[in-house]
Amino acid sequence: MADRKQEQPFNLGVFNAPAKSRISSTEIVALILSLLWIGLVVLFYFVLRHDVAGAGDDPLISLMTIIAVFLPLAVIWVAAVTARTSREMRSETSRLQTSVEAMRNAYVLQQQNSGLSVRPSMEQKLDQIAESTRQTESAIATFTSTRDKTRPSAEKPAVDKPADMSGQDQAQASLALGTPAEELQSPVTVTDFIKALNFPEDENDRDGFRALRMALQDRAIAKLVRASEDILTLLSHDGIYMDDLSPDRAKPEIWRQFARGERGRSVAALAGIRDRSCLALTAGRMKSDMIFRDAAHHFLRQFDRIFVDFEANATDQELSELAETRTARAFMLLGRVAGTFD
Repeated sequence: MADRKQEQPFNLGVFNAPAKSRISSTEIVALILSLLWIGLVVLFYFVLRHDVAGAGDDPLISLMTIIAVFLPLAVIWVAAVTARTSREMRSETSRLQTSVEAMRNAYVLQQQNSGLSVRPSMEQKLDQIAESTRQTESAIATFTSTRDKTRPSAEKPAVDKPADMSGQDQAQASLALGTPAEELQSPVTVTDFIKALNFPEDENDRDGFRALRMALQDRAIAKLVRASEDILTLLSHDGIYMDDLSPDRAKPEIWRQFARGERGRSVAALAGIRDRSCLALTAGRMKSDMIFRDAAHHFLRQFDRIFVDFEANATDQELSELAETRTARAFMLLGRVAGTFD
């Protein structure tokens, strides 16, 4: 019973019958007037009865006398009852207005409570719709891919040739018989390249560590991996972690345009980092910390060089997977701060 009382949105007592009111001033006035009139009638019969002597035998005079005595009393009490009824009706109207207002407030409160209970489910549905949209975009990117469909990502090399080896580097990397050291190693596949740029998830991520070791054996890719590791470490000093960022997804065609050297509005979608605090912290660090600025520019150059060769071999789906790595997110963050996409 106590719980039910708490659930009532308003006081149900407003629907109860009003308690009978006591004698009001109207009844008192009517009573005084009645007594006064009776007193006058008594005074009339006892003081002036000699004027009406002998008239008691006439029935018409007797009827008129009775009417003259009781009609004023009836008028007085009819007026009193009318005033009392009018007062009760006004009170009833006031109570009905209070009841209607209470019901309206209860309805509004119920709607607000129901809205609060529905809001989490609506947000959950919106999240599901957003997730379905992302999956659809990934599926579209998979079906629209037209590059190198015959070879799976686990066998296809990420980079066909070293991207930034000068003649001196090639001489140092050559063996005595003139064969470069890279020729004796298995090329880094697209799958391993993407895993390496995302770095291992935890100490139990064996595939991630294997892919990272494979990437570090490639001279050109190793430079990008180490530059990415350095910049991610520097960003973490300011509490900026790539897993916390949710960049806007750019179409693979935009990444390809960037690899071909296009800049400006056509590739502006690559600057998809919208986190204002991360952008402000990174921009402030770029201006005040020379070491951070040098590391950032070195990382941007290494990513740009490797990405040009990777784009030539990658499908649209593989470009989309690369864009989700921690290294690519760091590139989008630093590229927007440095104006790379302008």
